[in-house]
Amino acid sequence: MKHFLMPTLGADMEAGTLVAWRKQPGERVHRGETLAEVDTDKGVIDVEVFHDGVIDSLLVGPGAKVPVGTPLATIREAGEQAVEKQPAEAAGVQAKGVRAATELPAAAEPAAGQPDRQARMRRAIAAAMSRSKREIPHFYLATTIDAAAAVAFVAAQNDTLPADERLLLGAVFVKAAACAVREVPEVNGYWRDDAVELLPTVNVGLAVSLRGGGLVILTLRDPASCTLAALSQQIRELTQRARTGRLKASELADATLTVTSLGDRGVDSVWGVIYPPQLAIVGFGTVARRPLVVADRVEARSAVTVTLAADHRALDGHRAGLYLTAIAEQLQQPETL
Repeated sequence: MKHFLMPTLGADMEAGTLVAWRKQPGERVHRGETLAEVDTDKGVIDVEVFHDGVIDSLLVGPGAKVPVGTPLATIREAGEQAVEKQPAEAAGVQAKGVRAATELPAAAEPAAGQPDRQARMRRAIAAAMSRSKREIPHFYLATTIDAAAAVAFVAAQNDTLPADERLLLGAVFVKAAACAVREVPEVNGYWRDDAVELLPTVNVGLAVSLRGGGLVILTLRDPASCTLAALSQQIRELTQRARTGRLKASELADATLTVTSLGDRGVDSVWGVIYPPQLAIVGFGTVARRPLVVADRVEARSAVTVTLAADHRALDGHRAGLYLTAIAEQLQQPETL
């Protein structure tokens, strides 16, 4: 018997409120299928199931707010027998009004609740970032990178593509940051139980601002293995759904390295705060024409300032500097990304 749990969607989430069930006891579910809708400070999230099986019991009814990690339902795997329910147990769930999702749409939150959600999001962000600055010994590095090759490559590719399929320069930056981890794996992982836990796959958390204020960290899974076209499309789709409040739990979990950018706001450089339990955050500023030395001559070139905030418990300045150098090298050959 498997438990379906209230998910944790980052260091700033402590609890969630069940909005609706998409399935009922006795119905079959498949891995990746949405089983429940949960209201969090980030919005109403579709929560997927991670096991094939049959719903055995629903343990929490709509409207209940429970801590992350709390069992919400049990799922029978192949060959397992149904667990006989005690009358009081069954009545307890029914008394809370378990109903199909079609009877309680997730989008039914009244407009008046939006300011409250923004306030809750700001408090959650404040708690997570305060914890980060208290507990993580940050150090910071920055470098200015010649981005002319990346800008020219994206422009050339987009000349032949329809508007909705064009490459995003941001996708080039994300993939460069992910691929650079091959040279300095110490930036990719978590600090847990007073030790570094390095991870083999880079899942980039992309910081996205929301309309009306606040932000979410969207998870781009293994962008190093994606084409730039696929990664650009994924970023567009996730950003759109984030801003309309329609994300899946898996799209907000398991990021191992965060990338943030305020380049579209004309910001030269951004100094991030590490998102616990991650080890680093990469910041990209605006791409602008700047004087750079090329072949012993000063030229006006497209350039970008890239910053790194890193956890000094996990790596030092030398290795962090090598990581920024690796990003710069990736951006000089965008056709290989």
